[in-house]
Amino acid sequence: MEFAPGHIFEWQMVSAKRSLSEKPAQQLQTTTYNQAKHFAVAQGARSANDMISAYVAGTFEIPGVLDRSALESALLYFVRRHEVLRCTFQQLAGDLSCDILEPDDVKLELIDRGSADSAAELRAFLHEFFQKVDTLSWPLILMGAVIRDESTTVYFACDHLVTDGLSTPIAVNDIATAYAAFSRGHQPVLPEAGSYLTFSREQRRRSGSMGVEDSRLDHWKAFMARGGAFFPPFPLDLGVEPGCMYPTVNDAGMLLAADEVEALEARCRAADGRLFMGLLAAVGVSLRKEGGPDVYRGVMPVSERGRGSYAHTMGWFINTMPIEFSVAEGKSFAEIMGNVRAAFDEMQRHADVPFVKAWHLLAPVEYTTIRYWPYAVNFFSYLDFRKSPGSRNHAVWKAREHIWASRSNGICFWFHRNDAGLYMNSIFVDTPQARHTKAALGRTLTRTLETMARSGTF
Repeated sequence: MEFAPGHIFEWQMVSAKRSLSEKPAQQLQTTTYNQAKHFAVAQGARSANDMISAYVAGTFEIPGVLDRSALESALLYFVRRHEVLRCTFQQLAGDLSCDILEPDDVKLELIDRGSADSAAELRAFLHEFFQKVDTLSWPLILMGAVIRDESTTVYFACDHLVTDGLSTPIAVNDIATAYAAFSRGHQPVLPEAGSYLTFSREQRRRSGSMGVEDSRLDHWKAFMARGGAFFPPFPLDLGVEPGCMYPTVNDAGMLLAADEVEALEARCRAADGRLFMGLLAAVGVSLRKEGGPDVYRGVMPVSERGRGSYAHTMGWFINTMPIEFSVAEGKSFAEIMGNVRAAFDEMQRHADVPFVKAWHLLAPVEYTTIRYWPYAVNFFSYLDFRKSPGSRNHAVWKAREHIWASRSNGICFWFHRNDAGLYMNSIFVDTPQARHTKAALGRTLTRTLETMARSGTF
């Protein structure tokens, strides 16, 4: 991102109470398995003096002269609307619990950071600012704005403990919609935001008693038996040592323009599939072309939001599930699309098993002895931001999302679609081999997608 310089303000969420006192354990709330593991990873990293931080950030533009009072009201409305942003966390008896500050218990304090005189200075400031998000410290969201005479860039960053990728457009929609209302002297009108803590309690209720012999784990067990491990390894060389963490490179770029994506989507539909299935097939074929196996074996995130009130709620509503299908040379586009569709349908039938729970039960040594995934893992994610809350206004707001992690041992791909086209964002280890592998795979994937769009072949 390139940001025009301007005057920088921050709004820091603080407790209106005198202190964030710890409540007795029986008065605390439960958390999800994802949150408990993420918090434990952060604690382990800190104790080993090997900090691993991860944030999801968003920015959007407000055109014209800013009503600063309306923006502050919108930001306060936003953090009061979503209880997960007001939670404080503590680990008790080996598990993570949280306390909730009431909406009126939080307020915002304005901090004037002065002017940034160049885009480079502002970019450096934001990178440093975002990294202040800390899993083990409150608050878990940081917010601010760069104000100019003709426009304003609103920015925010959340620790992964309280957010996922789909939460970012929710945040943009909430803040921008609330700002528009307050600037006209009205109260915001937004759909109900469900309780993330209700979601947490329900997840624990469903799977809390699950044991290693539970039949719900059969899908994971079969996947492990065929692949030889709980975590499917990334099949190409990244030049990394097992168990070592490395600084990261964050890279993003367009794969297909909007008209090419529409052509690809038409090919996928003609094969009785969806766009993300074609994209997943293209990744599997491209890995095979670069020397990988003829069976794609990986993990992918699955949204657990549904279409109810959780669709408008900030939080970490993501499960991670295994998927595998054949991409053998000589198979037609229709055949591989059929393989992906069947694999996805099978995965969906078992998506009620929380990933962290399965990890704990089926790979207990790795779960207890490592802070992160044990090696470079094959990972795929896709989001269509055109379908997110407020997506019709995102072209006006010029909303952007940025995912960053300080250290890694592999490579992760996040694919997303918007009105302009299809993009790939990747975070990978900063080694010469990983740079070479990622660049070669990116070129092969682009060519594969272009061929699929043009002719329905690989």
